[in-house]
Amino acid sequence: MRRRPSGFAGTGALLRLALRRDRVMMPVWILVTALLVVSMPGSLGSVYATAAERAEAATSMNANGSLRALYGPVFGDSLGALTAWRAGVFGAVLAAVMSLIIVVRHTREEEETGRQELLSAAMVGRRAPLTAALLAALVANTGVGLLVAAGLAGQGAAGAAALALALAGTGMLFAGAAAVAAQLTESARAAKGCTAALLGAAFVLKAAGDAGTAGGASALTWASPLGWVENVRAFAGERRWVLLLFAAAVVVLVTAGYLLAGRRDLGMSFLPSRPGPAEGRLGTAGALARRLQRGTLAGWSAGFLVAGAVFGGMADGAAELVGGNDRTREIIERMGGQGGLTDAFLATMAGLFGMVAALYAVSAVLRLSGEESAQRAEPLLANAVGRLRWAGGHLAVAFAGSALMLLLAGLGLGLGHGGEMRATVAATLAQLPAVWVIGALAALLHGAAPAYAAAAWAVAGSALALGWIGPALNLPQAALNLSPFAHLPRLPGAEPVSWVPLLALTALAAALTAAGLAALRRRDMTA
Repeated sequence: MRRRPSGFAGTGALLRLALRRDRVMMPVWILVTALLVVSMPGSLGSVYATAAERAEAATSMNANGSLRALYGPVFGDSLGALTAWRAGVFGAVLAAVMSLIIVVRHTREEEETGRQELLSAAMVGRRAPLTAALLAALVANTGVGLLVAAGLAGQGAAGAAALALALAGTGMLFAGAAAVAAQLTESARAAKGCTAALLGAAFVLKAAGDAGTAGGASALTWASPLGWVENVRAFAGERRWVLLLFAAAVVVLVTAGYLLAGRRDLGMSFLPSRPGPAEGRLGTAGALARRLQRGTLAGWSAGFLVAGAVFGGMADGAAELVGGNDRTREIIERMGGQGGLTDAFLATMAGLFGMVAALYAVSAVLRLSGEESAQRAEPLLANAVGRLRWAGGHLAVAFAGSALMLLLAGLGLGLGHGGEMRATVAATLAQLPAVWVIGALAALLHGAAPAYAAAAWAVAGSALALGWIGPALNLPQAALNLSPFAHLPRLPGAEPVSWVPLLALTALAAALTAAGLAALRRRDMTA
């Protein structure tokens, strides 16, 4: 009689498999997240060279409700304290996104594709997959914490350790949230969406609390894990007891994940998808693609509209804050153009929306890979549906959806700023050719080398890092030009618009997409 394995049997083997599968993605996330934080003292030191300048800047920042909403309050005027203010919350967001991707990838996604059922036929315990996924997230967050602590040790060992633990704690908290979502939902996409929505709600709570109350004392700020990051007060009289909140939340969420995992069958969920009959017309491959992706597109679009309104309302306040600092003006103008500082800030935000929209484009294009690996594409293609029509439906959603999102972001910027809405819409839509190039690269990878299609995330992430961190690090223009976004006109602004790079990037996107479709037409479908 075969002996039943213990609940955690095979955890070590699954952990090694997870680390091997993520041997590229995980180090990239760790390095980008750590670099964002560790690079800040150098860039801030060049902007605020003296203690008097830093003290004046801290006072101005705390008096600006818009900047408090975005970054939180400043608790000290040292370079370390300014680093925690400027990069702490955004580093925590990156750690959270990394963690939720890792956990969902090695739990719900494995079940959805059927690979977990094959693994479970061996000596693998019921809780081993979840344990391996959480341990993989722990490895990643430990890496982030160690690099941040080592990189900021020169600003103060205690503050560096506190900030590192806060970032790692945020990552593990959202790893626990993803573990719960993976038990509740029936698809990896829904699990990621639920956890990302929780992260978005945490940011909104923190922003609302900080905008209304200085010092991080608002109840709304304390209701958000991202608010806990700032209330650790790294490099400004550390509150180490706040770290216990992270520990308690991780224990609660992980325990809930284990309890839920033990009470469902493999492949099932507590919130199953609604069965048919399907409503509306699904007579074409394009209609099916729109139906499959409409929820994701709606969520992204709403987020872009709201974020545009928030950043638009911050434009004048940000311009007033940095208007007298030549170095800060130079950084913002490198990111957003040579016009007035308010226009440069709006152009910077338009560029940021473009880079984030590229992440959506990659996600929408790689839905093709998900349909293939889940073996849903092959039965569809066995009917009177050609490969080009099937892929074209998803590509149309990716390219048209990114255009819709940038349109809404431009409308939001105009509404929030109270300025010329036509200018802000033109600024965001000018990002489309670069977004389409990155989406087209994802289509080419899927068509020509489906096993490496996930590398499109590295392309989009690199463009985001070059555009967001590169100017602050004063990287040479040759390095910044590696991103397609570096070749776009900076709008709004007084300088004349050159249509050559826009047309060239659009033509490049069309050529890459055509090459990807041609490769897809010739290759075998993956199992």
